[in-house]
Amino acid sequence: MKKTPRRSKAPGPEKKDAPTTWRLNKYIAHSGVCSRREAAELVKGGHVLVNGAVETNPAREIQAEDVVTCQGKQVKPEVHLVYLLLNKPKNVITTLSDEKGRNTVHDLLRGKIAERVYPVGRLDRNTTGLLLMTNDGQLAQRLSHPSFRVRKLYHVKLDRDLTRRDFESILQGVMLDDGIAEVDSLDFVDQKRDELGIEIHSGKNRVLRRLFEKLGYEVLRLDRVLYAGLTRKGLPRGHFRHLTTQEVIRLKHFRQL
Repeated sequence: MKKTPRRSKAPGPEKKDAPTTWRLNKYIAHSGVCSRREAAELVKGGHVLVNGAVETNPAREIQAEDVVTCQGKQVKPEVHLVYLLLNKPKNVITTLSDEKGRNTVHDLLRGKIAERVYPVGRLDRNTTGLLLMTNDGQLAQRLSHPSFRVRKLYHVKLDRDLTRRDFESILQGVMLDDGIAEVDSLDFVDQKRDELGIEIHSGKNRVLRRLFEKLGYEVLRLDRVLYAGLTRKGLPRGHFRHLTTQEVIRLKHFRQL
């Protein structure tokens, strides 16, 4: 008798016992405000109060009874860890709030999950596709660090055909204002010379749009179709899903994704 294969279930929130003390930057990161690295910068910049006094040491030990305020709002760590994969639509901002009142990724989750999560990295407003969101500050820091070379695959639609010369230039690396834009792989999609599949690991801001602009092309559509081994299969635009247990384990323990 054949056994039915077991499916990986979506774990939902991961329960952890709350530690008795936290380093301040980790305390803020686990509160769902930002990554641990960004939290350290907020602390150093004087944007964090501990028991009503400005604290500029990210390594300050925080006790359970301490009151921490970040940018004017009291924060507390989340002990239930959540890992979401979102297929971001166009004209949505990759922030938790927007002073201009534009739609944000947080609006897509509002009322659907209890925990406050934040995006790992960014997609600009007109870029669509996969975005990982979590309240696990440690994992967010890991995936954001350049040494882990997280793989990202994009589908690019240009305003005209890409020449063979420019194709080769992209593979060799194009010099931008903030350094060389390195590409891991490049290929045409369905033999269309104005549509490309391009894989990068760079975390530079708007790197693909700037790369093609440097070569004289306009990017009409930019869609992230793979992130750290995660794909958009079965995930409609504007929707999200919880990662499976196996996906979370792989993200936490594999060095290159």
